[in-house]
Amino acid sequence: AGGGGGGAKTEFDTVGAGGGGAGGYRESFCRPASALSLFAGCHTITVGGGGAAGGSPNAQGSRGNNSVFNYPDCSTITSTGGGGGGQNQGGALPGGSGGGAGGIVSGKGCGNTPPTDPPQGNDGGVGGPNNQRGGGGGGASAAGASGDTSGVGGAGLPSSITGSAVTRAGGGGGGGGPGSPGPSGTADGAAGGAGGGGAGGNVNGGAGTAGTNNTGGGGGGAAGGNPAPSGRVSGGAGGPGIVVVRGPS
Repeated sequence: AGGGGGGAKTEFDTVGAGGGGAGGYRESFCRPASALSLFAGCHTITVGGGGAAGGSPNAQGSRGNNSVFNYPDCSTITSTGGGGGGQNQGGALPGGSGGGAGGIVSGKGCGNTPPTDPPQGNDGGVGGPNNQRGGGGGGASAAGASGDTSGVGGAGLPSSITGSAVTRAGGGGGGGGPGSPGPSGTADGAAGGAGGGGAGGNVNGGAGTAGTNNTGGGGGGAAGGNPAPSGRVSGGAGGPGIVVVRGPS
């Protein structure tokens, strides 16, 4: 599924925004108990696009779009798009993996929403009350880190279904905050999670980086600064997802 977009920095605000959550990650390859039985015929597949970055007028990142595999008998497998990152001082959205909250805010996005077994993702991180960096978006294998810890996006998961190991569904990094105390300390933007997560922007007022195409990685959050950069700064867009089907060789 598509990754969630990173949050934006609004006008005259000092606080970093949260990273977008990775798109939901679901796999049956190398799991005999969950292998799928496919029959000859047409199978409709929808590949989820990445969520829009927070910007103007919506500062919160948008949720990524779902990826859906349709069986001829009308049953479906759905991976949910990643949750959008919170704008600075704003909460995040739930999704396959949840978005990270904006700096100083605890409203992280919940992952594995709606729930699947095994889980399709993890929670985003809370914002940093001390350094004011945004929280990292959740990834397929790990939750996003809190802004005070590192703000790094949660790591994704590797798969060798295409013949070589590729890691996908990493969360976006939180945008940098002004640090604590005051302008003498700065908290740089955080790295995205392994698997296509975009990096958060660096102070003062750096934009977030987009998630990588065909990984479902979350977009990075925009940075704040002290003094507050004027104008609105965009987060990074979420990366589009991918659906891979492999038959007997």
